[in-house]
Amino acid sequence: MTTYDMATTDLRVDEGYVPVTGGVRMYWRSLGEGGTPLVVVHGGFGDARMFGEVLDRLAAGRRVVAVELQGHGHTADVDRPFSWDAFADDVAALVRHLDLGPADLMGYSLGGGVVLRTAMRHPEVARRLVVVAAPCRRDGWLPDVLAGMAGVTSAGFEWMRQSPPYAAYAAVAPDVDAFPALMDKTGDLIRAPYDWSEEVRALAAPVQLVYGDGDGVPPAHAAEFFALLGGGLRDPGWDGSGGRPASRLAILPGRTHYDVFAAPELAPLVDGFLRS
Repeated sequence: MTTYDMATTDLRVDEGYVPVTGGVRMYWRSLGEGGTPLVVVHGGFGDARMFGEVLDRLAAGRRVVAVELQGHGHTADVDRPFSWDAFADDVAALVRHLDLGPADLMGYSLGGGVVLRTAMRHPEVARRLVVVAAPCRRDGWLPDVLAGMAGVTSAGFEWMRQSPPYAAYAAVAPDVDAFPALMDKTGDLIRAPYDWSEEVRALAAPVQLVYGDGDGVPPAHAAEFFALLGGGLRDPGWDGSGGRPASRLAILPGRTHYDVFAAPELAPLVDGFLRS
């Protein structure tokens, strides 16, 4: 698994906390300035450093704001269960508080579900979406991934204590002893059933879907997700005049669920979509 090293940069750097919903004070860190802001949401057990140099590359022409969800990174936990809707409301509140909207949103894995849900609940804050390695319904994950989710509880803390995500968490968390609770809350979230297929069909914002060819979300589900967005349903013709969807699908060769978020090829792919 990729470790979270903050890239050195000559770009403008800002950071702070925003009061969002449910008593959460969400930490954010931004790179660059100008352009349409891009708000980035990490995966489970991650933080604002998770995408590494990908964010530096994306910030060359815009402001990139990486956030940390409730209980992750610098953002302290509160007495509130994790839920997709609460996380989505938090992201929307941050966009409004920092006057970023309508912004582009990008999320990986758990963060991909969060930005997708944000656009569904708060379409006015989302211009374009980039969903990296996340399905639109829970059973879009491979069966062995779903089986692994069953074991995400604090009972596995001693194993997680040896992992790069824990080391990254321990370096910045306001309460290092809260990691077992983070495991329990995350497990409860990812085990809960959901199916957003019909809401995906109704999305107004164009979506870039990105997966590795060795991802925990198989290409078959990626194609199904893309079809809900209007993709892959008909031949656009030799000149493209037959109509192509505003949304896009990319399968990155040689990438897995555990390295696709930091792949060097991700930045130009996302940049091209956001500028299109």
